[in-house]
Amino acid sequence: MFSKNRLAALAALAVTSAFALTACGTDSSPLEDDGATNDASGDDTIVIGSQDYYSNEIIAETYAQALENAGYDVDRQFRIGQREAYLPEIEAGEIDLFPEYSGPVLQYWEPDTEARLPDDVFAALEEAAPEGLNVLDQSPATDQDSYVITQEFADEWGIENVEDLSKVTDPMTLGANSEAESRPNGPKGLEETYGIEVGFAPIEDSGGPLTVKALKDDDVQLAIIYTADPSIESNNLVSLEDTKGLFLSSNVVPLASDKVDDKAAEVINEVSAAMSPEDLVSLNNRSVTEQLPAADIAKDWLEEKGLV
Repeated sequence: MFSKNRLAALAALAVTSAFALTACGTDSSPLEDDGATNDASGDDTIVIGSQDYYSNEIIAETYAQALENAGYDVDRQFRIGQREAYLPEIEAGEIDLFPEYSGPVLQYWEPDTEARLPDDVFAALEEAAPEGLNVLDQSPATDQDSYVITQEFADEWGIENVEDLSKVTDPMTLGANSEAESRPNGPKGLEETYGIEVGFAPIEDSGGPLTVKALKDDDVQLAIIYTADPSIESNNLVSLEDTKGLFLSSNVVPLASDKVDDKAAEVINEVSAAMSPEDLVSLNNRSVTEQLPAADIAKDWLEEKGLV
């Protein structure tokens, strides 16, 4: 899902996250143990994994703390690596719960899928998942490529989604890595799908600081940046809704083994439902700017949402 360049750049900003933290319950928590006892030890322990990526680890930590608050024992196996490393372990039943991303994991199992939009991708993913592996509810939170503009530009032209770019009468330039010029979501795709004409400026930092500077300096008016990139919040940028699916949908979605019983699945589904796209950006931003471990960030968010 993530380019090596982008991962390297982000990893340099992230700190090594703590692997264990027991969440404190409150009387008002919707995820609090309702009196049932879970004698979870040994073979009953839920093994939770994560990618070797700080954003994914934060999500996995929210799962771990919410389950602990509900009375489950968990074993954190975080920062395993990328999809080729951890999916075989999930398929083999060595990992019981993992935060994934709907579009990329669907393409792993079904490379020729034509699904693009969130609900279509999720339905196809449920069909494509191997036997013994359950796809829990997808979250509104996403981490995918998107067209991004400044808040100032959005306010000036009244832009909320990609289609609204048609309101702009001034020339526009798209900034992204050079390969984007010939990809379906480059200038040609924008014109064919949305009827929007833009120029193109190659910026070779995968949506990083150079791209953000070009946006803020108005050298480009839109750029391709991941929806959960912390630079969106810290630089007052706007990720535009892609209503026609030029970018493959990539909602956060938990993969679970049969060891995740109905009650545990309900706990995780409540966590997923509570996490908005803006929440994920803020969580990532705390990791980068405050240099906090995943356990602290997850704990604060769960408490803020009243989930522990």
